[in-house]
Amino acid sequence: MSATRSLGDAWQLGPHTISNRVALAPLAGIGNWFVRLQAKRYGAGLAFSEMVSSHAVHYRNEKTCTELLRIHPDERAAGPVAIQLFGQDPEIMRSAAKTVAQAGADIIDLNMGCPVPKVCKTGAGAALLGDPDTAVAVAAAAREGSGLPVTVKLRSGRKRGDTDGVALAQRLVSEAGVAAIGFHPRSAQVHHKGAPDLDLAAELVRTLPVPVVLSGGMRDPESIAAAFERTGCEAVMLARGALGNPWLFARLVDRSAGAPTHEEILAELDWVMARAAEHLGEERAARYLRKFYPWYVERLGAHRDVNDALQRTASLAEARAVLRGLREPVALAA
Repeated sequence: MSATRSLGDAWQLGPHTISNRVALAPLAGIGNWFVRLQAKRYGAGLAFSEMVSSHAVHYRNEKTCTELLRIHPDERAAGPVAIQLFGQDPEIMRSAAKTVAQAGADIIDLNMGCPVPKVCKTGAGAALLGDPDTAVAVAAAAREGSGLPVTVKLRSGRKRGDTDGVALAQRLVSEAGVAAIGFHPRSAQVHHKGAPDLDLAAELVRTLPVPVVLSGGMRDPESIAAAFERTGCEAVMLARGALGNPWLFARLVDRSAGAPTHEEILAELDWVMARAAEHLGEERAARYLRKFYPWYVERLGAHRDVNDALQRTASLAEARAVLRGLREPVALAA
């Protein structure tokens, strides 16, 4: 491993040159176009979409095809666009992948690690760790249907101590032609609890002939840099650690970047609110943003009553009225 290796270095994913080694991980129910664009604005070299149902795409569900597959011109201008699909039927995946390519995606990512029961009970997500033949067929179908590089995000296994994911990763590359693996070295059983198994990730990096992108537990610059060096991974993916904290991308890519000011946090939240309205319309955005407010309120250090007030708002105008009270530092909790 080169001593000069840096998270700011460019790397290659199939035919695409990724400008740096810091990416936004797929965030279920969150990673729409403006969340991906936000990550890129702050320096992410790559941003993956939230997981999208291959069945919904195949059967032309209107909301899925118009909202979840939406790609904004500014997002495209900032680098390759990666859309994540999930599903367990190879032929449906083939069809969905073709549609996603036609929608303008540059990379297709497949979710084979989601531990949520409603996904697993369909045979998708982490359930595919226990059905490697189907997993390989699904990945091959996505590649053939789209003509795009296909990556797969998976976990170390279904239960504590399992390493099904390592064996599956090898087959996905050798048999399905997968271009890269996103690896979360925790089992599906533990979800986000416990420490990621970085030694297992390092083993996968050593034995896999394609890039490995590390995910799981990426919350602060020091631990992320340490995991990057310890595993030798090609890049890292930020998930929960980036919620309401796009400045983390900047700090990883540019070590001189500092923490945001009070006004910068408020300005960024205002940007998010405006983009949500653009994406969903004012009424739906007002409801949707309730999941976003706590991330920014916590970063501001504001009293929990502020978040309670935001959760009760029925419009963006009401939310902005609450936030106007935070324009002065005196409004912050002691």
